[in-house]
Amino acid sequence: MKTVPRMTLTQFLIEERRRFPESGGDFNSLLLNVALVCKRIARTVAAGELGAATGSASVINVQGEEQKMLDIISNDFFIEGNHWGGYLAGMVSEEMELPYQIPSGYRQGRYLLAFDPLDGSSNIDVNVTVGSIFSVLRAPASDRPVTEEDFYQPGTEQVAAGYAIYGPTTMFMLTVGRGVHGFTLCPQLGEFMLTHGDLQVPADTHEFAINASNSRFWEDPVRRYVDECLAGKTGVRGKDFNMRWIASMVAEAHRILMRGGVFLYPRDSKDPAKAGRLRLLYEANPIGFLMEQAGGAASTGYQSVMQVMPTAIHQRIGLIFGSKNEVELIERYHNTPRRDDEPNPLFKQCGLFREPA
Repeated sequence: MKTVPRMTLTQFLIEERRRFPESGGDFNSLLLNVALVCKRIARTVAAGELGAATGSASVINVQGEEQKMLDIISNDFFIEGNHWGGYLAGMVSEEMELPYQIPSGYRQGRYLLAFDPLDGSSNIDVNVTVGSIFSVLRAPASDRPVTEEDFYQPGTEQVAAGYAIYGPTTMFMLTVGRGVHGFTLCPQLGEFMLTHGDLQVPADTHEFAINASNSRFWEDPVRRYVDECLAGKTGVRGKDFNMRWIASMVAEAHRILMRGGVFLYPRDSKDPAKAGRLRLLYEANPIGFLMEQAGGAASTGYQSVMQVMPTAIHQRIGLIFGSKNEVELIERYHNTPRRDDEPNPLFKQCGLFREPA
């Protein structure tokens, strides 16, 4: 079998840098070190119980969630792999209450890194796909300690974003503002190789992903959309849909990037004090950047998630992303209230919420 020459992640970034001859190498160094961290996490995740790193750490993090051992290990890998390089002014993580300050012995750089070190970690013990998500911003200053306010930048200000997915193969998905490209980890070479160039999310789809157990807490526009999908060919959409739910957002995002679909984790009334479940800086914004660069869309339900101005480093938000036409339809349902005389499909015979007999 003839071997197809493939570009490594390093070669790809060198080619991208040639478009900006005045730039230094800090940006490439940052992304390559993030990729190296993801390789370390991939090895640890792959070891499973044999690596003695699974199970609960018996610690509650700043999110009020139980930490897994691999949450802590992955967070440490991100810190160890990036604090010394001279390209970062600071870091924010799901697992840390406050921004991480670059130690005084190292030079502060021009970038900020926000990351979820191990998304979907609740699935680790049952061997379901998990991943790491990251976002890169420019630092407002590099001559002082980083502050929380330095990270209060909308998603439109990201200079790079991506995720690593630890599944049957380990992949590194990246955008630097010119499309989305996928790199597969070659176990023989230990290198990420370009295997999926310029990915595009189809504008239309017949798949949606949502946690239906929360249906009693949904806002009406979400109920309306889901019920119309479930009505299939006999309903107003005129086509059948499949429903998916992995409970690992990075896995959901990867499926959508590869073949289309729409993912909904909307704001609901389960906990009225929270504006949503997912974190804006290091979950919603990087995924939103990837989706938009691949021709898809990402929304809070009311507006583009990339336009939201952060007000806290662990700010939560509702998130809907994927195939553009579906996201825009859901947004219209949120922004255009149903008329009193409009038929309500939620209670038709084929609806999920039909009236009892």
